[in-house]
Amino acid sequence: GSKISIFDFQVLYTSSLPAGPAVLHLSSKLAHPHCGKAMATKSHHLGLGFLLLLFLPAECLGAEGRLAHKLFRDLFANYTSALRPVADTDQTLNVTLEVTLSQIIDMDERNQVLTLYLWIRQEWTDAYLHWDPKAYGDLDAIRIPSSLVWRPDIVLYNKADTQPPASASTNVVVRHNGAVRWDAPAITRSSCRVDVSAFPFDAQSCGLTFGSWTHGGHQLDVRPRGASASLADFVENVEWHVLGMPARRRVLTYGCCSEPYPDVTFTLLLRRRAAAYVCNLLLPCVFISLLAPLAFHLPADSGEKVSLGVTVLLALTVFQLILAESMPPAESVPLIGKYYMATMTMVTFSTALTILIMNLHYCGPSAHPVPAWARVLLLGHLARGLCVRERGEPCGQSKSLQSAPSLQPPEGLPTGPCHEPWCLCHQEALLHHVASIAGTFRSHRAAQRCREDWKRLARVMDRFFLGVFFCMALVMSLLVLVQAL
Repeated sequence: GSKISIFDFQVLYTSSLPAGPAVLHLSSKLAHPHCGKAMATKSHHLGLGFLLLLFLPAECLGAEGRLAHKLFRDLFANYTSALRPVADTDQTLNVTLEVTLSQIIDMDERNQVLTLYLWIRQEWTDAYLHWDPKAYGDLDAIRIPSSLVWRPDIVLYNKADTQPPASASTNVVVRHNGAVRWDAPAITRSSCRVDVSAFPFDAQSCGLTFGSWTHGGHQLDVRPRGASASLADFVENVEWHVLGMPARRRVLTYGCCSEPYPDVTFTLLLRRRAAAYVCNLLLPCVFISLLAPLAFHLPADSGEKVSLGVTVLLALTVFQLILAESMPPAESVPLIGKYYMATMTMVTFSTALTILIMNLHYCGPSAHPVPAWARVLLLGHLARGLCVRERGEPCGQSKSLQSAPSLQPPEGLPTGPCHEPWCLCHQEALLHHVASIAGTFRSHRAAQRCREDWKRLARVMDRFFLGVFFCMALVMSLLVLVQAL
């Protein structure tokens, strides 16, 4: 008999009967005289079994292998994979598309590219690949290389890869009624518009549109199998949580062609897992922002009030730069970016107010007295409300502001001219010096009282802005953190 070619061996090897057991069964039951005595011993090595299939005569094959070989030659005797497998050229070929999401490889927010690992299944009916199973020993299906049959030119429309698509080397399953099933794995890189306005609590929606590149709707119709893609074999991603992947069929008419083109869009719904971003970017900013109002609580004599504000501002700037490296340049500012900007603005204003309050604290002797309205509102009512008191003064009561005592002559002393020669009223030089000393003492006490008033006013302002900025920082932090709930 004629020898089996390598191509025929591939057909036999990819048939429904496994090659290994068939070879071992065949080597033990060879009955043809051309097989030789050397083939009487059962082979236990798989490589030797492959060699047997390559060099054995056709009569040495079992019934299953002969029938599969005969079926392959009958089906592909006049078959061509270049044309649509329809009996009538006006007939529309229906292709069913099924997608299984296996893994999310990467989501590149900066370049807006989504990389997925998919299992793509396509099913159609080939009018020239059908047979009667009874004529071939009840052989219902065969598995052959996909390059031997016609395949639909269904591609990913929103592909974002510069490399040409790699040809799938998987087999197709052909059944006796002409139904062809082609399962092929694929790594797809698709464009996806990423909206980071709510980062890191954002949800993304990325569509994958599949359709024929050259066949219109009158020649090839694409429909999804089921309402969504399958997530049964999905490997959980550490950054994204998959909410679903619904499928939708559309029929569009493009400007280049008059006939409609159907396509199937699988929309991948994602929600970001924000735990890592909250711990690494958000919580440090919250803690740093709560430190900024404490600059108002530091004593002015410590000399660290401005230094604390500048240090907090530099720390926020470093975190802002780290955040900007991972975010794509977009018109919408992310939520965490808005929080950083608001916090930096608050720290800047608090540092500026700290400088102004320190200027009030260090008012010199030449400063004007505290205005009357500030004395009543700030040193009176606001100081009692904020419990800013002098040492030994109870909270809620402010020390009465009295004017400087004037020197009055003591009671019982004669006010008129004295006729006694030893009376002090006749010591004009001594009285002049005493009056000069008293005036100097009064001016010193007035300047000291003025400085004490300005220092107390600075303490009242420090206490007031401490409460205001601490409440602002707390409210902004809660508004951002509540998004994670």
